[in-house]
Amino acid sequence: MLGRTGNGLFWMFRYLERAENTARLLDAGLRMALTRDFATADAEWRSVIATTGHKAAFEQHGGEYNGPQVWNFILRNKDNPANILGTFEQVRTNARMARNAISGEVWEAINESWMQLKDMLSAPVQQNNLGYVVSSIRRAGMQVHGAMAGSMLRDEGFHFARAGTFVERADSIARILDIKYYLLLPSLSYVGSTMDAGQWDNILRSVSGDRAYRFLNAGQIDARGIVEFLVLDDRFPRSLAFCHSALRQNLAALARIHGKEGECNVLMRDADTRISGMTIDDIFEKGLHQFLLEFSHSNSAIAAAIAEDYRFIA
Repeated sequence: MLGRTGNGLFWMFRYLERAENTARLLDAGLRMALTRDFATADAEWRSVIATTGHKAAFEQHGGEYNGPQVWNFILRNKDNPANILGTFEQVRTNARMARNAISGEVWEAINESWMQLKDMLSAPVQQNNLGYVVSSIRRAGMQVHGAMAGSMLRDEGFHFARAGTFVERADSIARILDIKYYLLLPSLSYVGSTMDAGQWDNILRSVSGDRAYRFLNAGQIDARGIVEFLVLDDRFPRSLAFCHSALRQNLAALARIHGKEGECNVLMRDADTRISGMTIDDIFEKGLHQFLLEFSHSNSAIAAAIAEDYRFIA
């Protein structure tokens, strides 16, 4: 497979995951803002902007931290180069680049979703329509993933796509945990304490983990338990442990197909060595922020090594 095609598949699914994750954050932010007074609602929208990494662009744009300005900036504003509409357009562009390596079903799911989103976001989104818009974005992602799972060969193209998914998902979860956790803690002395249940529930909702966590923990919301769930529980498909396990499997499959390992496989093993056997006590003793910072750097290094090993050409 040409490096250009591998690059298209890898980034197609990174952008798809990014759009999905951002839609989840908006949905969770709206839920929290609707249950708070005016001042606290603004703080929640500040949190959403910070978590998505749009703070500098938003403040340069001169926006106010209220719901409509925040969600329209994230969804469709042309002053935001990372808006969801533009992100999904990148999904479609990369799909066209890799058109010969994806099934007709995958292309149809992407193209139809893109046309639907383009129509929905042609005008500013009102509050009464936001829930439908974010649900449509999440549903688009699930349709593409479903089409891929049900129609694509398990060849190198499949593994490049899956690698892109789990690199992006791990990056998103680490960023959400790092920013949200410290926004909720008044000082470092509160690390591991029980905080406002509604806010912690919001973190779970932003990663679609609220039902799974409640099932495993008898409905009790606990900050320490949530961090352990999102970092170490490899049963949950959006935990850091699950993402790295899945990424390791896909990189191993690529190494078998190509008959040799690359730097990405070496870095992946190093990352596994650091996280395997860790407990939540080890993470808090090290410092959650420091742990997540090191995890993110490692994840970025693996992504860069994948591009180098397989000669991606943008």
